[in-house]
Amino acid sequence: MAKDSRDTSKESSEFLGAGGFDPIEVIVLGRVRGFIEELVEAGLDDALGRSRYQRPVSQDMPRPPAGYRHGRRERQLLGSFGPVTISVPRARLSKADGTSQEWHSEALPRYARMTKQVEALIAGAYLSGTNTRRVRRALGALFKGAVSKDTVSRTWRKVQADWRHGVGARWLRRMLSG
Repeated sequence: MAKDSRDTSKESSEFLGAGGFDPIEVIVLGRVRGFIEELVEAGLDDALGRSRYQRPVSQDMPRPPAGYRHGRRERQLLGSFGPVTISVPRARLSKADGTSQEWHSEALPRYARMTKQVEALIAGAYLSGTNTRRVRRALGALFKGAVSKDTVSRTWRKVQADWRHGVGARWLRRMLSG
């Protein structure tokens, strides 16, 4: 057997043209990364009550700061724009009882590795009757190979669980007599 059926790199590169480089996609992806990082940074600024290099200032009496920044970490995020690595700031927020807790972004949930749009796209492709491997191949060019058959299975289980606890729970408890 000379051809490996799992290798989709040649198939997807034929669609991308020579070299697979598209300057528009690179620029858009850079802007998307910058926008997401600014969004998360603004959320941290709101939580701390000040911007990155600003000191806490109070006219009446000095109060302790709401918290401290302490570095950044890299996160992979898969969106309809493709896979992107973003730099997320870290911070510790001070509580009233003197303890502190790690800050978590509201815009970027803790364990989310893909956007809701991608989850809906994967679930829709799966519901259309394809199996997990075909969904991976179908979406491989769009997401640059970032969707595996395991990702499809995990996403489908998550969508099912969300449905069972949300709309599906009400649908299952509905009255059939009326």
